[in-house]
Amino acid sequence: MLCIICEILWHNIPFLYLLAIREKLRAIMSAHESDVHTISPELPAMFDGMKLAAVATVLYVVVRCLNLKSPTAPPDLTYQDTPLNRFLLKSCSQLTKEYIPPLLWGKSGHLQTALYGKLGRVSSPNPSGIRKYLPMQDGATATFDLFEPLGDHRTGDDITMVICPGIGNHSEKHYIRTFVDHAQKDGYRCAVLNHLGALPNIELTSPRMFTYGCTWEFAAMVGYIKRTYPQTQLMMVGFSLGGNIVCKFLGENRTNQERVLCCVSVSQGYSALRAQETFLQWDQFRRFYNFLMADNMKKIILSHRHSLFGGNSVKVIDADLSRLYTATSLMQIDDNIMRKFHGHSSLKEYYEKESCVHYIHNVNVPLLLVNSADDPLVHESLLTIPRTLAAKKSNVIFALTLHGGHLGFFEGAVLFPQPLTWMDKVIVGYANSMCQWEKQKPPCQSGPLTERSCVEEKA
Repeated sequence: MLCIICEILWHNIPFLYLLAIREKLRAIMSAHESDVHTISPELPAMFDGMKLAAVATVLYVVVRCLNLKSPTAPPDLTYQDTPLNRFLLKSCSQLTKEYIPPLLWGKSGHLQTALYGKLGRVSSPNPSGIRKYLPMQDGATATFDLFEPLGDHRTGDDITMVICPGIGNHSEKHYIRTFVDHAQKDGYRCAVLNHLGALPNIELTSPRMFTYGCTWEFAAMVGYIKRTYPQTQLMMVGFSLGGNIVCKFLGENRTNQERVLCCVSVSQGYSALRAQETFLQWDQFRRFYNFLMADNMKKIILSHRHSLFGGNSVKVIDADLSRLYTATSLMQIDDNIMRKFHGHSSLKEYYEKESCVHYIHNVNVPLLLVNSADDPLVHESLLTIPRTLAAKKSNVIFALTLHGGHLGFFEGAVLFPQPLTWMDKVIVGYANSMCQWEKQKPPCQSGPLTERSCVEEKA
């Protein structure tokens, strides 16, 4: 109703101004005829018309900025018609039902992203976990937090979710805690990687921190889980940068996919090389977000300056820190600092080697890729990567929502969001459906057979 009223007022703004001018002329003529130097009674009507036009303009801008006219709809799905995909879409209702964000602000990708960035989640729980420390071959110390399930899984199986957070994030972030609590209640063990250098109270033990696509720490965590729980099956979950890492890890080596039931990636950009150009554009204020993320990366790097730069000469340290202080984009930081951790000769080489786009086609386990069309960080051109992949590979489903921003996906009625987001629900729903499929799938689906093989077996 608000949208309709604003549209009516907006299209009648010229008429309202003309009405105000007419009233002004009438007042002038009346005053001239009476030759009385007083304010005409009709003069306030002019101001009323101008006020009404101004209010209409403000309301129209608000409606446009909040994207209130945008409809709600189910995610746009790209997938191949296979028995597994049909079962998943039937069992995981979140993928086929409307995603309904909060009415007043939830259709703005910027506000969804801002709320995620500032608060993470509302009324976030505080799950209890145990921190594990894993020594790496280069002297680094990887850490992750392990959370045991709060009940039995519905299938009776032992399932562990291995989770990789977004850039500079860790297990103490509110959106991670909310998701872990939700997964625990459904019977999942959760292992959450703390990106190297991200935890403020843990010092680095080598001159290296996390990068865009380094899978070493994630691989160490997965190896620990497999050794400690030999009967468990794994489900991999990655958020934003973490989605790039988990997909790259699975595609790097076929053995990495052993005992993995499925993988879910949310809000990742797939190719750092293609994304860098879009991050310098002001479209969707992407350049501004680039500056904010660069500022956060500066703080993380500077908090570990002694560990990262202590082995270099004073001259080299001063040069590196000088370039870091003046950097205003992630690309400048990556070129001057991050790529050197792994010896990449150029920024292009660093982005190519660290992006999952060159590995994701090797992933053969069921893979759900989730993005939002109004994500201000992921340019629409990057979404051709998952869409093309899902059209070519039968194990991939690509779900694109109209709203949700970057890792927002808040749900709610009008103003206040719910503690649990659509993202949390769809990941656990997809995981539950995969576990159910594994329990009841036909024998012909147990190996690398196709739907045609199932038909031949039935014949």
